[in-house]
Amino acid sequence: MFGIGDFAKHGRVSVRMLRHYDAIGLLRPAHVDPFSGYRSYTGEQLARLNRVIALKDLGFTLTQVQEILDAEIGVDELRGMLRLRRAELEAAIAADEARLKAVEARLRSIESEGTMPSEDVVVKSLPAVRVAELTGTAGGYVNEEIGPVVQGLYKQLFGALGPITPSGPLIAYYEDDPDGERVLIHAAVPISAETDGTEGFSTVRLAEVATAATILHRGSMETVLSSYQALAKWVDAHGYRANGPAREFYLECPDDGDQWVTELQQPITKA
Repeated sequence: MFGIGDFAKHGRVSVRMLRHYDAIGLLRPAHVDPFSGYRSYTGEQLARLNRVIALKDLGFTLTQVQEILDAEIGVDELRGMLRLRRAELEAAIAADEARLKAVEARLRSIESEGTMPSEDVVVKSLPAVRVAELTGTAGGYVNEEIGPVVQGLYKQLFGALGPITPSGPLIAYYEDDPDGERVLIHAAVPISAETDGTEGFSTVRLAEVATAATILHRGSMETVLSSYQALAKWVDAHGYRANGPAREFYLECPDDGDQWVTELQQPITKA
């Protein structure tokens, strides 16, 4: 048997918590000395303690925990509940990280107010290119809505390409949906192979662009806001206006998204 201090140490909980669990009948000591009131626990009781802590961390109240334990829930079911909770926590962490990156991008835009990155903008023509393409929709121009759609489209597109090898970097471009409420997302990859229309994607020829303002964005697409706004400010300040949807030309896409290099390409014409 273990004294309450040793049992707390082995269970990685506090003595105060064990006393509370005893008081509410959730985890009674195996023995209580009638004279000293000294609590003792057995090694087998660690199993119940583990279940109490796991279920509490899942978000159940202590009353609910007691009801579940009294129902003698099986190990497999408990494991499934824990895995589900882990997935929920991982998703929440990922969402929080995405929000932090969005805040960082917005701060960069605020910090760059009053500056004009003229040395970073290059005006050039864009050659026509034949691409395999899939199109989806998102609710708006925010990373949280666009990112998952783009990723899903490219996953589907590469599955449909089969043996066809891309002949250049990936290209994505966006247009307003005709209803004005949503965004059309085009995920494309240049190809040179012949197609017959049965491959599961559209074959599209992106027209040549005579004049485009371009800027390199280095880092995750979750932080692209400041680069897009820098490009927009340059276009406006130099007497141009947009002449078609901007393209994202993914030059380098390593596993680490913070190491990506993307050329933002905005077709322009004189205002």
